[in-house]
Amino acid sequence: MWFVFALITALAWGGADLFYKKGSDPDDRFSHIKIVIMVGLIMGIHATAYMLIKGITFDPTDLLRYLPVSALYILSMTIGYIGLRYIELSIASPVQNSSGAVTAILLFIFFTHELGVVEILGISIITLGVIGIAISEKIAEQQALRLSSTLINKKYQIGFMAIMFPLLYCLIDGLGTFADAIYLDELSLITEDSALLAYEFTFFICAVVSFTYLKFVKKQTFNVFKERNKGFAAILETTGQFFYVFAMASNAIIAAPLIASYSIFSVLLSRIFLKEKLSKVQYTIVVVVILGIALLGIADEL
Repeated sequence: MWFVFALITALAWGGADLFYKKGSDPDDRFSHIKIVIMVGLIMGIHATAYMLIKGITFDPTDLLRYLPVSALYILSMTIGYIGLRYIELSIASPVQNSSGAVTAILLFIFFTHELGVVEILGISIITLGVIGIAISEKIAEQQALRLSSTLINKKYQIGFMAIMFPLLYCLIDGLGTFADAIYLDELSLITEDSALLAYEFTFFICAVVSFTYLKFVKKQTFNVFKERNKGFAAILETTGQFFYVFAMASNAIIAAPLIASYSIFSVLLSRIFLKEKLSKVQYTIVVVVILGIALLGIADEL
């Protein structure tokens, strides 16, 4: 089932990326804080409902036990939210989600794993495809800037600081996923349910702190019901997180790069809904990555 869980996560997070971008205002310097509030709120609601429905007794010490993983994830996500104000989703997402390759490499180095030919081929195709999308997007953007004499929207201008955000996300998220694999799969330091609740309640605490800062320190107005795009993003993010935990607990070294392929779904959705163009080369890469995903699905059945 890990393959199905990983695929659902990729689809959900691909959709979340689209709404993150739509909800990011380049003129609102508090946009990333508002996204953190919305995601934390939805995760807090989900964690409470999940705990009550399943009758789980949550140990508050799990918040501290799982804090290294939660902190890395939340930090990387916040950096990603800031970056979306300054760089196209189709560039930011593939760069960010090369983190799956970082995780797979670290797991392969520090832990013993036996991978079949089909699995190695699938992981390699997906990883190279994600990197290829990022490179092709960067080249296309540079060409567009050279040929265009019109003023580029601030949201899509690329500079050193803009590209640093997704790169930092990639590194920190890769380390977070590596730590998560240790906690859930390699050493089984925490159960799936406990990890899910610990992460979502930690995110909720961050949301409360962020709201307090925004409302009482910065004196900014914030209406949850007027943040529709951020709300949809938060729901999809939480949906993906739910299935992600169970996928990572079952087969982390393969699930991590597969889940990272959600950038491909982000690219496709950004073309459809944000009207960002996709070249023939990029379409080819998307098809190749989908082939890699299919290979991992086949390997799961062998």
